[in-house]
Amino acid sequence: MYDAAASKRSAHIGRLRIAIRGAVQGVGFRPFVYRLANELRLKGFVKNSPRGVLIEVEGNGGTIDQFLLRIPRELPPRSFIQSLESTHLDAIVFSDFRIEDSDEEGVKKALVLPDVATCPDCLEDVLNPENRRYRYPFTNCTNCGPRYSMIRSLPYDRRNTTMARFEMCAECLAEYDDPLDRRFHAQPNACPECGPQLELWDAEGKVTATRGGALIAAADAVRKGSIVAVKGLGGFHLICDAANDKAVQELRLRKRREEKPLALMCPSIEFAMALCSISDLERRLLTSPEAPIVLLTAKKDAKISSRIAPGNPYLGVMLPYTPLHHLLTREVSMPVVATSGNLSDEPMCIDENEAIERLGGVADAFLVHDRPIERHVDDSIVRVMAGREMVLRRARGFAPLPFEVRGAREPIVAAGAHLKNTVALAKDGDAFVSQHIGDLETKEAFDAFGRVIKDVEHLYDIRPSIAACDMHPEYISTKWADRSGLRSFPVQHHYAHVLACMTENEVHPPVLGIAWDGTGYGSDGTIWGGEFLSINETGFERAAHLRTFRLPGGDSAVRDPRRTALGLLYELLGEKLFERKDLFPVVSFSDAELNVLRKMLSQCLNSPLTSSAGRLFDAVAAILGLRKHCAFEGQAAMELEFLARDSETSSYELRLVKENGSPIIVDWEPMILSLLSDINCGIPAATTAARFHNSLVEMIAAVASECGTESIVLTGGCFQNRYLLEHSVKRLRKDAFKVYWHQRIPTNDGGISLGQIAAAVRADQE
Repeated sequence: MYDAAASKRSAHIGRLRIAIRGAVQGVGFRPFVYRLANELRLKGFVKNSPRGVLIEVEGNGGTIDQFLLRIPRELPPRSFIQSLESTHLDAIVFSDFRIEDSDEEGVKKALVLPDVATCPDCLEDVLNPENRRYRYPFTNCTNCGPRYSMIRSLPYDRRNTTMARFEMCAECLAEYDDPLDRRFHAQPNACPECGPQLELWDAEGKVTATRGGALIAAADAVRKGSIVAVKGLGGFHLICDAANDKAVQELRLRKRREEKPLALMCPSIEFAMALCSISDLERRLLTSPEAPIVLLTAKKDAKISSRIAPGNPYLGVMLPYTPLHHLLTREVSMPVVATSGNLSDEPMCIDENEAIERLGGVADAFLVHDRPIERHVDDSIVRVMAGREMVLRRARGFAPLPFEVRGAREPIVAAGAHLKNTVALAKDGDAFVSQHIGDLETKEAFDAFGRVIKDVEHLYDIRPSIAACDMHPEYISTKWADRSGLRSFPVQHHYAHVLACMTENEVHPPVLGIAWDGTGYGSDGTIWGGEFLSINETGFERAAHLRTFRLPGGDSAVRDPRRTALGLLYELLGEKLFERKDLFPVVSFSDAELNVLRKMLSQCLNSPLTSSAGRLFDAVAAILGLRKHCAFEGQAAMELEFLARDSETSSYELRLVKENGSPIIVDWEPMILSLLSDINCGIPAATTAARFHNSLVEMIAAVASECGTESIVLTGGCFQNRYLLEHSVKRLRKDAFKVYWHQRIPTNDGGISLGQIAAAVRADQE
């Protein structure tokens, strides 16, 4: 490649070395550089490295400058640059410009990209009878296809992916080697002759059909009411006809998912529009390369089973994001349920043999393929709130792209929370937050938790010395950190919530963080959850919190909002509560049950104190008679949100109790007494629910005014409530506050790991 004889003639030639870090592997970056260099008649090379992409170009100074300036302006669509370092060197005279073999030596700093939905060009190939990839379910190019779910190590080359076992045919290899082809170095590149293939198995694992016949037979089974487990990109889906009541109910029974909403996959945007009202922003999300599940307002005449999302005005809808999903849903020709292939509280299955074992009692048939899945990656969930998207579950399409966290001296692992768990690892200014793992309630979930930590450590060659974790001593994730052999660093739960939101919004202290959720272990050993935290440069102070009340039965009250309501009302009414036969939480229990609960409250037996806003929602929902028991976390609060009438603008009275040296107590007593009065007067529940929400908004504004901090952060699971978030943002902005809330990291406990990283970094800087 080098022409030593020409070096004497190179005095006017300069050489520029460029090291680029970011999302620059697996996105067509090298062919982009190749084409740009050849257009400008520059010589040199480009290659992948564990740190990103390395480029060297030679030419006259003006042309090199032009090359350097055009790189960030003309990037491939799925790429982005975190850093670009350039160094001018003496010319050595290259003879041409080439794409060289990847360099595997050195510290791993390149970014692993998320899986990307099928691009329009590849979909056209799949649907074109004249194309050699017609109806091929594993078609992709550098602009789309699997990434994170199939990579085993960096750099991102085929030999380091689960496609290593598939040797490309001559035609695929020609595409792969051609810098001008969109499949140049597309690592999953394959075709029907050389790539992965489909099979349909029965419930015992016996092959009943192969290739295109397997897909047609699977679609036919769905149309006839069967449940089919489909091996997709990052794991299995359980799929059935969304309009078939019997099939949907059978899926719920087998999956042990009583009432929690089920996700839908529609064959096209037109099918989705027939089911839901869709704004321009929601449409953009549905059709984006991330292709998440989007929470949409269901139309009243939507032709689907009422058991998809019982009592819920929203549907979780996604569009097909792989050729397999496109072909299957087009063959079925109707919306289907596409829920995670697991039992409740377990991670997704990713291997077909594992699926037969774990889902054998759930699915009637299994549509599988022989491309291995390296790691489980669930579907992301997004909701448009306050005029922009909010990621509620961060997985496919988003993970594992990093967040910037400056100042860490040592590598850190964060173990996250107990529910909606994610983990995070930080190194060299980047915090890599894992895909959604889930609730750590089962052995399978905890095993997945451990695998994900080791996985990210391996991918990025991170050897953490600090294990950040929650302060709750009984969280499994906390116990893991304590046993890890690393330096354990406990972080208060709500402090982590606030720091996560500050980190993604790049907000600096002073900040008033309003962290409202269901449960979090407080610094005083009680259960927090209605917190106003004053964030300074080094830590936080508890500026205010909701008035506390007791939870009879502790965790049992979380599942039974009537218990929570009794705890709240006992704080107001004392023993007289049990004489109030006009109250739903009282009359819904038997006399024997009431006697036990009365004793628990009067003697403070297994009745921990809480300041939780989430439990306040539960209590009000039970007082209004909305729900006796919760089939899933947050169900009562969700129903209270759905009930609230947006046109109601009035609110109940509130009271702030201020004592020198102590946090402000936000006293809900006047609000609850007024709410009870409304119920007695026959005020509609929709009006009462709205007034309750409006009162919480006024609480937030009142405390913000008392604290006087300009920057306000809204975080915690309660701010998944669209009514609460949007009205709070509007109210605070009216008072000239700068308001920040979550975008790319979940406001629920899925964001805790990032906040733990940020807390550990702050402590490390002291």
